[in-house]
Amino acid sequence: MYKNFIKRLIDFLGALIGFLILFPITFTVGVVLAIVIKGNPFFFQSRPGKNERIFKIIKFKTMTDARDDKGELLPDIDRVTPFGEFLRKTSLDEIPQLLNVIIGDMSIVGPRPLRVQYLPYYNEEEQLRHTVRPGITGLAQVSGRNLLGWDEKLAKDVEYVKKLSFILDCRIILKTVEKVFKGSDVVIDPNMLDFDKHRQQQIETNSK
Repeated sequence: MYKNFIKRLIDFLGALIGFLILFPITFTVGVVLAIVIKGNPFFFQSRPGKNERIFKIIKFKTMTDARDDKGELLPDIDRVTPFGEFLRKTSLDEIPQLLNVIIGDMSIVGPRPLRVQYLPYYNEEEQLRHTVRPGITGLAQVSGRNLLGWDEKLAKDVEYVKKLSFILDCRIILKTVEKVFKGSDVVIDPNMLDFDKHRQQQIETNSK
């Protein structure tokens, strides 16, 4: 009952109320960001949602589009602006995703929506993360966020899906608020491989 109906109702009402309350902050951040990066303050990217249906996630842009001599984007750590770091630390960059929740692409709590290019690399157990709507926050995010490795993050996603409940969602939201105020676990690891490369490396190692 909660998973199939009540959760969606809470998501819609919560996201709608949250967006209206936070609109002054959203507007201010959008204007400042547009000045800082001299362009569109919003970041759009295709992500897989429930049942792997592709949707466009919306966030505030925290990185520039700086490229190297070959025309390839520089590493994330070299493109994040000081204001972008502030947005990430305070999680203000996530506010526009409330619109994703309102229209039904996302949930307030659930596995984070990752890149489309990662889809072929999940094992059967990990694919369970796509049986629910992805979330703005999730069990992996309150269990270490960027400090966890890929295998640990995905294991937490699967654990969430299997234990999904109203009580668990409430605990994750409260833990998220605590971490936002503390600004903890927000790091960019320059040595962290993209998931597809990480999984390919695992396959190559196991095949030797």
